[in-house]
Amino acid sequence: MKFTALTEKHIKLGAKMVPFAGYSMPVQYEGVTSEHETVRNGVGVFDVSHMGEFILKGENALALIQKFSSNDASKLYDGKAQYSCMPNGKGGIVDDLIIYRISENEYFLVVNASNIEKDWNWIAAQNNLGVEMVNVSDEYSLLAIQGPNAAKAMQSLTPVNLEEMTYYTFEHNKFAGIDNVMISATGYTGSGGFEIYVRNEDAESLWDEVFRAGLDYDIKPIGLAARDTLRLEMGFCLYGNDITDKTSPLEAGLGWITKFTKEFIDSTFLKNQKEEGVTKKLVAFEMIDRGIPRKDYEIQDNDGNPIGFVTSGTMSPSMKIGIGLGYINLPHNKMDNEIYVAVRNKKLKAKVVKAPFYKKTI
Repeated sequence: MKFTALTEKHIKLGAKMVPFAGYSMPVQYEGVTSEHETVRNGVGVFDVSHMGEFILKGENALALIQKFSSNDASKLYDGKAQYSCMPNGKGGIVDDLIIYRISENEYFLVVNASNIEKDWNWIAAQNNLGVEMVNVSDEYSLLAIQGPNAAKAMQSLTPVNLEEMTYYTFEHNKFAGIDNVMISATGYTGSGGFEIYVRNEDAESLWDEVFRAGLDYDIKPIGLAARDTLRLEMGFCLYGNDITDKTSPLEAGLGWITKFTKEFIDSTFLKNQKEEGVTKKLVAFEMIDRGIPRKDYEIQDNDGNPIGFVTSGTMSPSMKIGIGLGYINLPHNKMDNEIYVAVRNKKLKAKVVKAPFYKKTI
């Protein structure tokens, strides 16, 4: 079991700790619903230091990224980040990731905690271009400071004008008295905010200063359980649930990060799949009958025939109804189509809706 540099902080705060992706992580503090509402309406802080970070350097760094990623990283400029995924050569996905352009010949990649070794090995296997690769996952801590009050609450800690930072941009600057901090206007909640990358030795100092600065805004620590309900209300994919090594980006609704303006692993396969059309698609659905959809529950048509399966589901803290994502065979995926989720021995009615579920976004 690995521990983040902030584990002792979580324990002192009374967090319920659980194993997650090989780390001991805080799943909740006060409770999922109150933590969820803190982020939707105010400001909350997640320790997501378990995430993986790689640095790619050299004149062929961009060429390597273009080869293994589906999005077009040539559109990046210094200080710009991009969401992308890595096709696996078999029509599935190795992982989704964020690519940061530090400079023309240096990129910073952030990958999912459970996939660090797999992703590293996959990128290394594609690297016949002499690109220098550095795995800094064990050296960095990451705080996600999320919510509509995040910029106001954190402004006293940095000379960067946080209110003016646009989505998916980043800057290296002083933050909480620490030099050369990476401040990124990204997040996984749909309520705005920032992700702050620092060296492990600065993590405790950062945590303390963030909570001191946010005192007037009733800032609170938030666990991974609320992180999941927040991302699900936005319809954001979670690797291992909604995207896997057996789902294609097009089936997952990630055509917008699949650019055929370049050659990349699986580009021919995916182009053909786009032309021929997929047979199943990831859709969002809301429960009509009372019930909570869960991962791997079967989705059926009116006659009880299986037409798909749930990949993520929860009781929405914001809307107080069951919501979920799932793969559904065409043509049952059409908007407003009634479907049924098999919950134990019951067949509960639901309907296909457009994501995000939570509409009050920034």
